[in-house]
Amino acid sequence: MDARLTNEQETLLKRTRDILGGVRDTLASSSSTAEEREALAESMRQLDELFLLVVAGEFNAGKSSFVNALLGTEGLLQTGVTPTTSQIWLLKHGAELSESPREKGVWVQTAPIPMLETLNIVDTPGTNAINREHEALTTDFIPRSDLVLFLTSADRPFSESERQFLEKISEWGKKIIFVINKIDMFEDDSDRNQVIQFVTDQARELIGEKPNVFPVSAKLAAKAKAGNPQHWEASGFDPLEKHIESTLDERGRFRLKLLNPIGVGKKLVESRLDYISGDWSMLEQDKQLLSDIEGQMSFYDDDIERNFEARLSEIQTILYEMEQRGNAFFDDTLRIGRIPDLIRRGYVAEQFETDVLKDVPRQIEDRVGELVDWMVEQDLRQWTAVSDHLSKRNDALNTRVVGSGTAQETTLAYDRQRLVDSISKSARKSVDSYDKVHEIDQINVRVREAIGGVAGLGVAAGATVTVALTTAMLDVTGILAGMIIGGLGLFVFPNRRNKAKADLAKRLADMKDELLNTLRDQFHREHRRSRQRLDDAIAPFSRFVRAESSKIEDVRDRLMDLDHELAGLSQQTEAL
Repeated sequence: MDARLTNEQETLLKRTRDILGGVRDTLASSSSTAEEREALAESMRQLDELFLLVVAGEFNAGKSSFVNALLGTEGLLQTGVTPTTSQIWLLKHGAELSESPREKGVWVQTAPIPMLETLNIVDTPGTNAINREHEALTTDFIPRSDLVLFLTSADRPFSESERQFLEKISEWGKKIIFVINKIDMFEDDSDRNQVIQFVTDQARELIGEKPNVFPVSAKLAAKAKAGNPQHWEASGFDPLEKHIESTLDERGRFRLKLLNPIGVGKKLVESRLDYISGDWSMLEQDKQLLSDIEGQMSFYDDDIERNFEARLSEIQTILYEMEQRGNAFFDDTLRIGRIPDLIRRGYVAEQFETDVLKDVPRQIEDRVGELVDWMVEQDLRQWTAVSDHLSKRNDALNTRVVGSGTAQETTLAYDRQRLVDSISKSARKSVDSYDKVHEIDQINVRVREAIGGVAGLGVAAGATVTVALTTAMLDVTGILAGMIIGGLGLFVFPNRRNKAKADLAKRLADMKDELLNTLRDQFHREHRRSRQRLDDAIAPFSRFVRAESSKIEDVRDRLMDLDHELAGLSQQTEAL
């Protein structure tokens, strides 16, 4: 970069370095490729170098002959009908002719030519040369260029390989001057004009704006500069050289020198935004996956709660019917005509158990067993639904896996794949290894232990529902027998009968509340246990999605800010 800069240029150069530094740092934190970061670094280093003019085109387009004619010298670069340029040649000013190799297939050639005092020229291998390594070198060198002179041959204008190569150049936002060489081959102006129009139309379609197209004959220009000025006008070099001279004055060189890394940075930022858009889309679908599972669990919670209460109502109905039988039993038993039976030892308890209690304990225990079976079945069904949903969604989203890009590019896809597979395997493992009988036994043990601890039953922990209910009912009949023996008066019976009914109702109500509350508490504990297993399986993936979303959103916002700053910087530079 020329050290003699205006204050405006100094300010613009500093701002360019600062913004590109932000691009560099953001690319480093966004899993960009090493090639992308190197391209940016190379373009930034070019800010401290002379203006770089790159000459590119297909083999046999006459690039070396063109450069020799442009510099007004013969034999500086070798020419021929075979791919004579087998390396990238960097032409620089020097006191004498010399050649020396550099890294990456680049050779430096110095020559005491005035034009090289203000710029360096690069002659590249043909883009369609047999050695594909030459094309790779040319492609890698393009991001460093400040201006590209693209040569196409008049006998094969704008070939398909040239079009593909130009698309790569235009992606970097490079300024391109189109040169049609060997224009002297046409004797008819209409043929000449047709080729010029064709190249102009194709170039406009490619770069999206009116191109600068110059038809020239490097052969005639070389002859003119070698002492045959009659060939100069026909060579077409005069308009081209004047355009280069006006374009590459000090202000023009500065403008293009800045636009080079700005274009590289903008291209890389937009490329990263496109890539991140794919990551963001993937994470949005992952969020939907988690939302679907959570929605399923919410509906599952509501359904199981509603169905559980319906099943508890069956137990309530059993106890209600028992109370109704108890009331009928007391009406029939506690009367004067039954005194002989009432004073018989154990009669009331035996009749109460036969007529009232009946098989209530067994019915309740059956209902509790069915409730446990149902809970286990619902648990298994939910795990199966989650497993199937994960498998289907995983197949649908599995579009970016290891092997589809570079290691950096597939990090998110790989981690996502691993975590979804882990959840799916956990769900499937729970389904496949679900021992229904064992699970039911375990829940039954916990339910019975809970019922055994119901206050007031006096039942040891681990007792069955049958023992609990039978003991409770015998307590009622024992109290009843004591009341009967204590008062057999004529007017005592109605009072005792009403008191017995009230005692039974209270005892059953207390038992019902205790039993149902105990079953509810145990049910909720079992349901929470099941839900926790599923939540624990999904938690790593949920954390991953949240963390990656936050990181990508942050990088995306920074890239969008940088893209906006680069666009403004480009407009400001273009206005110079």
